[in-house]
Amino acid sequence: NYIESRIFRYFIKKRLFMLEFEENIKVKIRQHIFKATLSDGDIIKDESLIFELGLLNSMGLLYLIDFIKVEFDVDVTDNELIKENFECINNITSFVNNKLKKNPN
Repeated sequence: NYIESRIFRYFIKKRLFMLEFEENIKVKIRQHIFKATLSDGDIIKDESLIFELGLLNSMGLLYLIDFIKVEFDVDVTDNELIKENFECINNITSFVNNKLKKNPN
């Protein structure tokens, strides 16, 4: 039971760490978008469609991709430049998190 308890606690701590890590990614992305769009934080929700709302345009996307490269050391390939990856803060966070999981530097 002692070993099982230690293993259980290890996995709980690891899961909490991953959740905190993903939330940290989301916070940084959210802050970048707020700063880039000069928008009020109450207007943009994590699921808001930032391009459909006109908050970012193609140039804004280029700056976002550069931010992702600099902040998280994540390269975005041409075939990853799809609407689903960048349409909202939640999707951008998932995209970055998945890239980091595949290539942890």
